[in-house]
Parts: sequence; structure tokens; C-alpha cells
Amino acid sequence: MLSKNTLKFIKSLHQKKFRKQAGSFFVEGSKNVTELLVSDFEVTHLLYTRSFGDENVPLISNLSAECYEVDERILESLGSFQTNNSALAVARMKVPATIVPQRGEFVLALDEVRDPGNLGTILRIADWYGIRKLVLSARSADFYNPKVLHASMGSFTRVDFSYVDLADFLSETAIPCYGAFLDGTNIHTLKLTMEGILVMGNESHGISSEIAEHIQHRITIPSFGSAESLNVAIATAVICDNFRRFGN
Repeated sequence: MLSKNTLKFIKSLHQKKFRKQAGSFFVEGSKNVTELLVSDFEVTHLLYTRSFGDENVPLISNLSAECYEVDERILESLGSFQTNNSALAVARMKVPATIVPQRGEFVLALDEVRDPGNLGTILRIADWYGIRKLVLSARSADFYNPKVLHASMGSFTRVDFSYVDLADFLSETAIPCYGAFLDGTNIHTLKLTMEGILVMGNESHGISSEIAEHIQHRITIPSFGSAESLNVAIATAVICDNFRRFGN
């Protein structure tokens, strides 16, 4: 039976300080929950509707977690969705990866990207382009924020991440470092390879001067219209596409 303490525990995971204390997070919705269940995360709780249970019998039957069939009202009261007719799951956070860029690798680095939706979308973009390593400055959005996980559409399960002192990290790497700037070199004119670190900056201020000192290649996406700038997630996708298209 689903206890009041369990309900209270799940609700507490909306807040970063309680996620950190418990070492746990939650995801909701059919897509994210099913991606979580087939990943290597340790799932501790699964709450699901009858329809979700009927569609995912093998996944649930093999799960060593507390499992509860509930109605939609319970899911909606616990999560952040206005409607949820599928599932909500709680899992243990992973120990952050130790990311050391190697020759032949392509790594994404985020300098104070604070919007959870942007971070989640960037995780999805990284997954799409086969980028498995992400480093974030300390003031970037929380990886386990429910909005980040929802926007990632399950891609958070396939991207290793670490929060680092980004200036120190970049100063110690031996592979090329690229950064997105409005006044950079037109990316369409460059010969690219899928080796290096791509730094994307804060939504309002771009890459900080401290981080810019460690970037050897300042690049930009050429504009053909009158927009002042691109959203950081969109810019990340365009740049990654150029690297993947011409860098193989």
C-alpha cells in the first residue's frame, strides 16, 4: 500500500535540496519512465496506471522496486504535469562521471546555461548527434530538475555529465576548444572534425570572459535575417549538425 511517507518523499523531490539529500530524483510520463526502466539507473519506486501496466508487463515484472498501481489523480498530485495517465518513477542519482576528453572525442560544455528547458533540449540534441559527454559549470541548471528531464525525452539516460570548474577543465584539455560567439568565424567556412570541446554560453550573456580565454576557435552561425540571436539550444543543434555533417 502506498504510504503517506512515500507520497511526502516523492513530493519533496521537486526541490533541489531534497533531491540532493536523498540522492534521488523522479521522472514522469510514459516516454521518460520507459526510457528510465530500460536504462542502468537504479529505480526505487514506480507508480503507474492500469493502462501503463498492461502495456509494460515485462518491464514492471522484472523490476526490483516498490511498484504501485494508482489512478491518474495520484500521479497528477505528485508530479509537475497537469495530466498524467501513465506513470511516475523515482530513481537513484548516479555518481557524476569523471570526464577527461580523449583524442577523437567530441564533448559539449555549458557555461552557465541556467534554463532547465534549454538544458533538457541540449541533452536531447547531444543524444541525437551521438555526443555522450557533457560538462557543466557550477551555476548551470540542475541536471535532475524535473523540467530538464522532461525536456530531454529520455536522453538524460544516455549522456554522461559532470559539474566542473569550467576554466580549469578547459585549461587542462589537449583537444581543440570551440566556442559560440556572435563575432566568431562563420562556421560554414571551416574544416571541421568530430574532435574537440564545444562551449555554449549563458542565454543572456553568452560565454564569460573567463571562459573565453581558454577557447582557441571562436565560431558563429551566419545570419541571413534580422533576428538578434538564436536560442542556445537551437544554436547548439545547428553547430553540432555542422560538426557531424562535415567532421566524419
